[in-house]
Order: sequence, then C-alpha cells, then structure tokens
Amino acid sequence: MFYYIAQYLESLGVPGMHMFSYVSFRSLMALIFSLLVSMWFGEFFIKFLKRNQISETQRDASIDPYGVNKVGVPSMGGVIIIVAILIPCLLLGRFDNVYLNLMMITTVWLGSLGFADDYIKIFKKDKEGLHGKFKVIGQVGLGLIVGLTLYFSPQAVIRENITIERENGVEMVAHKSQEEKSTKTTIPFFKENQLDYADIMAFCGEHKQEAGWILFVIVTIFVVTAVSNGANLNDGMDGMAAGNSAIIGVTLGILAYVSSHIQFAGYLNIMFIPGCEELVVYICAFVGALVGFLWYNAYPAQVFMGDTGSLTIGGIIAVLAIAIHKELLIPILCGIFLVENLSVILQTQYYKLGKRRGVKQRMFKRTPIHDAFRVTPAQMDPTCSYVFKFPRRPYHEAKITIRFWITTIILAAITIITLKIR
Repeated sequence: MFYYIAQYLESLGVPGMHMFSYVSFRSLMALIFSLLVSMWFGEFFIKFLKRNQISETQRDASIDPYGVNKVGVPSMGGVIIIVAILIPCLLLGRFDNVYLNLMMITTVWLGSLGFADDYIKIFKKDKEGLHGKFKVIGQVGLGLIVGLTLYFSPQAVIRENITIERENGVEMVAHKSQEEKSTKTTIPFFKENQLDYADIMAFCGEHKQEAGWILFVIVTIFVVTAVSNGANLNDGMDGMAAGNSAIIGVTLGILAYVSSHIQFAGYLNIMFIPGCEELVVYICAFVGALVGFLWYNAYPAQVFMGDTGSLTIGGIIAVLAIAIHKELLIPILCGIFLVENLSVILQTQYYKLGKRRGVKQRMFKRTPIHDAFRVTPAQMDPTCSYVFKFPRRPYHEAKITIRFWITTIILAAITIITLKIR
C-alpha cells in the first residue's frame, strides 16, 4: 500500500518518496514492522489465549522431563507469526507481483490448515487433531496451486545464464536478453549447475516440455508436503522450529536477492529471475516475525506456535525455494527437517519389522530425533532393544535447541557455498 501511495505522492513532487521504490528500503522496513507487530500483538494475543484457556494440554510429564512446567502454556501462537508476516507485506509489498501474491496465498492456506488442526486438538479435545489425510490433501492442493501458477503466469520467467568465451580465453557469464518460461532449476556441486526437468522427460519426445512441467508440479507437491511436515516435526522444543526457520529464511533471502540482481546472478553463474526481488520483502517480514515470536517462545516458552505456525512456516520455506528455482538445495538447507522426517520413518518401519518377528525394537530412543537427546535412561523401555542409545545422558532443552540452531547455520553456509563449489 505504501509503495503505491509513495508513487502517487512522488508524482505530485513530494520529496523523499522515491525511497519506497528501493527493495532494500522496503525489505528492511518489513523486517522492522514484523518484529514490532509480533512483539506487540504477541503480548495481547497471549493474554487472550490465557483468558480463554486456549492452552497446551497434551504434555505428559512421564515421558517429557520438562512437560510438568509446560502444561497450560498457551498454544496456537502461530497466529502471531502469520499476522506479523501479512501486515508488513500488505503495507510494503507490490500486489502486481505474482511471487508475493503466491507467498500470501501460501501463508493463509497453510495457516488455515494448521489452525483447523489446533482447533480440533484444543476445543474438541482430540489429541490426534485434523486427520492426516486432510493435511495431505491441503498440502497437495497448495502444491498444485504453486506449480500451476508458476506454469501459467506470464510473470514467472527467467533469463538463462550463458557462458561467453572471449578472444583472450577468459570466460564470462552473461544472461540471455529474452525472458522465457523454464523448467530449469539449480543443482548443487555441478559445473553446469542447472537441471532441466524437461530433459529428464526426454523420452516423451516432442512433448518433453509439457511432461517437464508435469514433473515440476509433482516435485513441487512433494517438496511442499515434505518440508511442511518436517517443520511440524521439528516443533517440539522451545524456540526450536522458530530459530531454525529464521536461519533458513535468511539464507533464502540471500538467494532470492542475488537471483533478482542481474550482476550478482552473473557473478555467481545462476539464472536471473526478474520480479523475485519482492520475495526479499516477504522474507524479511518472515524472518522478523519469527525472531519477534522468539521473544515469547524462547525457553521457557510463554506460548507455543502449534500446527498453526509449524505447518505454515514449513510450507513457506518450500514455496520460497521453489519460486527462486532452488528447491534441490532444500535437502542441504533444511537438513534438520530432513533428519526429523527420516528419523520418524525409520523408527516406524524398524518397529513394524520387529513386531512381525515378535521382537520389540526401536531404532532411536525416541523420535523425532531431537527428543532422543533429552530421554533419561530411566525413561527407556527395558523390554525394548535400541540400535542407537546416544546420548548416554540427557541434555537440557535449551542446549539441544541452540545446538540445532548451530547445525542449521552450518548447513545454511554450505548451501550458499554450493553456488561456487562446482
């Protein structure tokens, strides 16, 4: 809104209004606004949750050594994050940009899905929440929306990077002058760092381009579902998911900025994506909202984000990566989410395998994997065999959270370095 007001005032000769045309200015303002909104609105919302007894009731002190102090802590704090993202974007974003609109839809879509899950858990007293199939349907639906929007929108284009060899033998990177629809994405660790989904579908002959887009939509659905669920699983300790997601958000912001800047894109030899600079405004709001939420969610938490927050931030991360054609960097950047997902899958399958043989066995002491670090020996089942018993002694929740943050920082640095390691 401010962008359009500033444009009008600038046309009237009002000085200083041109600064709203700079993405850097609007991005930093979005960061500040989201911080202030999440901190200010968070205080009032937490009081509202407490007055209405909208609180965590599923903590079991017998399996959670810290749970005794968390029963009754307000939940559904993800509303704070969503509000703190949307308000700065509405004030400072450009609504004629397909990428920003797509991110706003993602926020509301998954926020509503997570809210429904929390509502059933808290008000219907059903600890299972929204049935898993409805969550998957919602995530698949969003993946379809994202994939098809990027396919049909005339704004969702790239300018491919090409290598030009000069007479003196020096190679330089330039970008094609024309913008084009493309199924290409960045792939790490390869000199020619672009993978074209259409090339994978080359066996379709003359229809390989259309088949490439179908594969792209399928990959989009998978990434949205996987990352959204990974963030949901990671949300089990005070500040864990919010801190990890903020670090990931900063990294995606850097990638979005260099992808929208033709000189930086040329230097890094990555595709130039016109219009994705508005994603930087959104990402700054996203990071600011998460950091502001940590004001109340850091140990000891005054509020939990619930599925309203965790499903949303995971989906946001996935769609951001897809929009800037960096979805294949997700396994590195979101390595923590990947490990959380894999730990649950491995634990479930290993337990079922033992059950068929009449043996009680588990891969880890507990999953998601971050829970294994706080299990005491007394809480382990003596009738069950464990493949991995690390650590021997439990760690404090705050220590586990900080170490997971540090791991994510390392993974974020590796993700950025992959742009030059080929």
